Amino acid sequence: MFQKTIALCCVGLVLLFNNNANAQAVKKQPASNPKPIGHHIQITLKPYKNTKVYLGTNYGQNRVLADSAMLNEASLGYFSGKEKLTPGIYFIVSPKYSILFEFLVDEGQQFKIFADTLNLTDYKIIGSTDNDIFSAYSKSMNQLGGQRNQLELAYRTAKTATDSAQYLLALKKIDTSFKQERQKIITTAPNSMMRFFLDVLQRPEAPAIPIVNGKADSSYPFYYVKNHFWDNVVFNDNRLLRTPFFEAKLDEYFKDYVSREPDSIIEEVQYMLTVAKTGKEIYPFLLFKFTNKYISPEFMGQDKVFLHLFQNFFSKGDTVLLNNESKKAITERAYSIMANLIGNPAPPLVLNTIDNKAFSLYESPAKYTFIAFWDPTCGHCKEEMPRVDSFYTKNWKQLGVQVIGVNTNVKEMAAWKQFITEGRFDAGWLHAYQTDAAYYAEINAGKPTTIRQLYDVFKTPTFYLLDKDKKIIAKNLTVDQFHDFLQSQLKK
Repeated sequence: MFQKTIALCCVGLVLLFNNNANAQAVKKQPASNPKPIGHHIQITLKPYKNTKVYLGTNYGQNRVLADSAMLNEASLGYFSGKEKLTPGIYFIVSPKYSILFEFLVDEGQQFKIFADTLNLTDYKIIGSTDNDIFSAYSKSMNQLGGQRNQLELAYRTAKTATDSAQYLLALKKIDTSFKQERQKIITTAPNSMMRFFLDVLQRPEAPAIPIVNGKADSSYPFYYVKNHFWDNVVFNDNRLLRTPFFEAKLDEYFKDYVSREPDSIIEEVQYMLTVAKTGKEIYPFLLFKFTNKYISPEFMGQDKVFLHLFQNFFSKGDTVLLNNESKKAITERAYSIMANLIGNPAPPLVLNTIDNKAFSLYESPAKYTFIAFWDPTCGHCKEEMPRVDSFYTKNWKQLGVQVIGVNTNVKEMAAWKQFITEGRFDAGWLHAYQTDAAYYAEINAGKPTTIRQLYDVFKTPTFYLLDKDKKIIAKNLTVDQFHDFLQSQLKK
């Protein structure tokens, strides 16, 4: 319900100045009455005098400051600027950066606010129809919410079955009233901002499970909710960012209703970004949200999503909001991933063994090859490499797995050799490293560096599993997950 979001916005404020948002820089405002321009909001906020207060809003689940106003001796000031604010939910922030109350900024950004910190529930807004609707709805929902809380308490403490049934019936009636209040907005104010926010908040309710050929279709509720999850929400609407609940709903959708398989994710993000393209604020927000999520994904293989974003958006010029350093980082990361997607042949790896013999990855006839890139000065590596050895000696070795341990820090050769000796690694291991000469030969030739770029080794340890043809079949899993994956492969 909407009243829940009101409570949410009162718990604290993250001061965030975001250049990608349309939020205006916080600036000093005169206490005179300037000529109305893009936005012009008069505020009287007692008992504050001769001090600055702030206008805040949402940027996804973050909060940003959009403007400031200097209050005069009469507690009067103005939020005013040449450009219009992006319509949405806004809030007043005290001189000590606490959130006082929420209201709406609509297309008509010329209105007056009157409030007293001694009674913030009774603030008034004059000259804004959307805020009249917002205020009436909030009061109704808060009243119903209070009644529901009392009924829930009574239901939990009921001493008889009869009382429980009565309280349960009353709760259902309250829930019906919630729905009726929403429907009232839809009917009486279909074009209002309140209707827009209710559409964003709405979660579809699946109807009764249908019976198909005498059997209940158990998957029907899931697909019904998924197919109707974004009813009446258009992804190019910048107002989505000015709510605290759109991003949370977006996260819920990808967590609960989108397959973790990369092609399914790509289909979803492609649709959202294509629709959002004309949204000045929402488009870069979504693009960077998806980029940050899938550049280092939670699940194996989802880096394919990031690569799709790079190839279809960033490489086509959608980089205006990136500085040169960010452009370089994203580009380098994309080219690294290109070289080692799941199903691709592993990049050629020519190394020297610990006893300085040349070794080429593609010369190994092993049924499976496990490559561990690790640094002998890395504490996590020192924990994980003995675990790799344990799995290898107890299980993997008998399955035809070749383990290759690659030292990524050739400046610590002595520490590397000492750790291997003291760890008593199985003799079946192949310990190797890339010589400085080989590394600089790649650099001087203008080629991507094998370990860092082609194998995407930006942290250690980094693990890969290859099949007999040296195709990548798993990467970036834990040692335990690699073991489980290997067992599943053997069952095929």
